[in-house]
Amino acid sequence: MKPACLFLSAHVLLALPLFAADKPLAFPEADGFGKFTTGGKGGEIIHVTTLEDSGPGSFRDAVGKSHRTVVFDTNGVIRLKTNVAVSSDISILGQTAPGEGITLYGRSVSFSGQSNIIVRYLRFREGITGDKGKCSVNLSKGADMIFDHCSIQWGRWDCLGVTQGSHDLTFQHCIIGEGVDPQRFGSITDSVTNVTYTHNLWINNQSRNPKAKGRIQYINNVVYNWGVCGLVGGHSGADHFQDVVGNYFIAGPNSNQHAVGECAATDHIFQKDNLADLDKDGKLNGHELLPANFGGGDGAPTFVNEPSNGSLAGLNIQAPAAALATVLAQAGCSQKRDAVDTRLIEAVKSYGKVGKIIHSEAEVGGL
Repeated sequence: MKPACLFLSAHVLLALPLFAADKPLAFPEADGFGKFTTGGKGGEIIHVTTLEDSGPGSFRDAVGKSHRTVVFDTNGVIRLKTNVAVSSDISILGQTAPGEGITLYGRSVSFSGQSNIIVRYLRFREGITGDKGKCSVNLSKGADMIFDHCSIQWGRWDCLGVTQGSHDLTFQHCIIGEGVDPQRFGSITDSVTNVTYTHNLWINNQSRNPKAKGRIQYINNVVYNWGVCGLVGGHSGADHFQDVVGNYFIAGPNSNQHAVGECAATDHIFQKDNLADLDKDGKLNGHELLPANFGGGDGAPTFVNEPSNGSLAGLNIQAPAAALATVLAQAGCSQKRDAVDTRLIEAVKSYGKVGKIIHSEAEVGGL
């Protein structure tokens, strides 16, 4: 039986640093509210040996049962014929794949209703043939997960959906973007508690980078080429608490001046050291993001003087320019980047000159 302390949520652990210090990290670089996830530790090791959609040795078969560590003996594109559901208490280690790694394409992957999951170095790309209303990664009513160095792209509703009471999650060093029709959004993050977004690249999304409804840490992200808005507040009757620190917002060809916005007084925002480069001149020359940039009048949030979601002391926080360099070097399935992720990273490096919000992945060469 696991010690009772292992079932404490991350926000309780923040208040009990002595207990937190005794807990092992999911892996050495794990950060944020999902960093103590144990995944499939102690369970059986399952090998993915085929790119087929189903059957023995398939990804679908490997993630269909709990208490597993999934490793990959093959590389390439797994063309999903139907959506995949992942079980609890599992580690999916894409970094074990040879070559350029693993891409899951054509349908969505669901982590909904599950808990205690580690996912590293995978590409999730639903694409225009997927189900309308689905995301590339769907996560509702989930808990205690960490997604590290994943590419979450081409979602048909949002690229990433995190909803319905999900809690104690981390998304770090991921590329979240280039959503496709009908919405072309980054992420709906709604009715959540203790979600950390850190060192991610949000790119070529019309809006929702993410839409932040709940208790959210938003640390050292890079947002590039938004359409309507970059980071979006919860703007609803419920109270939301966003800690926004050290992020870099860079306008691209499709961007307006709204790096952040769509807030209401119910958005309680702690913001510090955020930069925005809005002139699209091909040079990195961001200015400090001011409270007025978040909106005025009925669209103004409530600013607070201290973080609302626990201490930031234990997080890996960089200055915005340093975070940008880290994101450009590491974000996404970057053990060996494929052509899609390489294209997106090069667009950011143009600092406003290159980038496109698309309707279908076919516009940019598909896979």
